[in-house]
Amino acid sequence: MSKITNFKLDYDQDLEFYLNKNFPGFADYRIHNKALDARGANRGKKPIYNFKVEIIYPGEEFAAYREQFNFLDNFSKTPIIIGAGPAGLFCALRLAEYGIKSIIIERGDRAHNRMKHIARFWRYNEFDDDNNVCFGEGGAGLFSDGKLITRIKSPYVQYVMNRFVDFGAPPETAYVSNPHLGSNKIRGLIKQITDHLKEKGCEIHYNVKVDEILFEDDKKVAGVKLSDGRTLESNNVVLATGHSAKEIYYHLKEKEVAMEPKDFAVGVRIEHRRSQVDFLQYGRFVQEDLGAARYKLTYHNKNVDKGTYSFCMCPGGYVLSSGTDADGIVVNGMSNFARNSPWSNSALVVSVNAGKDFGLDDVLNGHYFQREIEKKAYEASLANASGKEIPSQRVQDFLDGRVSKDLPKTSCPSGIFSHNLTTILPEFIAQGLREGLESFDKKMKGFVNNDALLLAPETRTSAPVTIKRSRATFESDSHKGLYPCGEGAGYAGGITSAAVDGVKVAMAMIRKEKNI
Repeated sequence: MSKITNFKLDYDQDLEFYLNKNFPGFADYRIHNKALDARGANRGKKPIYNFKVEIIYPGEEFAAYREQFNFLDNFSKTPIIIGAGPAGLFCALRLAEYGIKSIIIERGDRAHNRMKHIARFWRYNEFDDDNNVCFGEGGAGLFSDGKLITRIKSPYVQYVMNRFVDFGAPPETAYVSNPHLGSNKIRGLIKQITDHLKEKGCEIHYNVKVDEILFEDDKKVAGVKLSDGRTLESNNVVLATGHSAKEIYYHLKEKEVAMEPKDFAVGVRIEHRRSQVDFLQYGRFVQEDLGAARYKLTYHNKNVDKGTYSFCMCPGGYVLSSGTDADGIVVNGMSNFARNSPWSNSALVVSVNAGKDFGLDDVLNGHYFQREIEKKAYEASLANASGKEIPSQRVQDFLDGRVSKDLPKTSCPSGIFSHNLTTILPEFIAQGLREGLESFDKKMKGFVNNDALLLAPETRTSAPVTIKRSRATFESDSHKGLYPCGEGAGYAGGITSAAVDGVKVAMAMIRKEKNI
């Protein structure tokens, strides 16, 4: 019988030497988890790795990681999945494991063609409504750093990680803490997944939008009407449209689908030289092979019950213009697998509370709140540059209330221009950022400096609504056969959790259709 053991090693200790010394005669091992702990490295404390390892001895075998899938055959009507992001693709993949075909509708193009549109947007400001950083094959996950970090606890997390490895992710993806694929590698993985789904008989329709979800008189799903005039029938429609598909939110409101406003967060991207962040975190160990340093910072003002925190940290990465409207600017961060950019960035965001910071009289008020900020940023860019450049300000200048006379170099391919960010952000957001920055500089002395840069706005941290669904059946509370899924529906917060939610929805449909 295999033995699972947990232990710590200094960052420069050899794993196999440790195992041979402490488990003499073992035949093989596999790593369940490996996590770097560099806390205190900037004060001279040696970084360590936390390991969870399974060991077998001669004559023993590892238990199979893989699930067994019974062939269940197709549903009576092929399920339709709207959106080819992580939630939609893993929903289709899980169905295909059981021999069930599905139809995926994606408003944008395949990843390699989508990249051409995005490059022209960053360089020439030629915006495409359906092929941008949020829309197209792979969804927003294609440009969100390829981080597979998740806080959720689900038996499907390991399934998702294993399948990523099957489709080309590095083997350590299955066991390292906070696995990272990089935006460059995840593009190839998405292609492998969609090609596999096609081989399994799934249909994927690109460059076409769902104009209308069709319902019968008793609010049961009947199918979808597409922008090219076609109508597809189905009694199961999965809404995996992502957090930026505003047209779907408008349509659901019109159809009286049950939704409610939800909290989210808004702020900026902060960008440092990577060497600065690495030194702040690693201290004298900065020259060791520890990878680009990450940080996670939080601050809470108890008087106003407001939180400010870092989010989606991208070490060795880039800041990208990632809006989905021609007249709106949004920033996001990403990094490639090597994380070797000279810069590191992170979102710094302040909590925005439904019913407190925007009214509840309209379910889409949170969306309107985001949209107003994005339009202000675009109008500032149009007035001071060409409309594609990002409003930016040195960190110390932001705290001191002055416009930066000059700006440092940046990773952002769209370019930047100097601007007072408080004219774009609501005052409570700006104040939360000021307080947070002062707190973070105490925790990481040197975090605030005049070479660090703020780029704004970061508004799409999560969906502004929750599309309400049953905890038991995963169907919409108001419309049977409609399955809200993933980040856009308010049930995920990243690639892994969105993929897991797609698996959960697939299993819910299987239970209903196959009565198991």
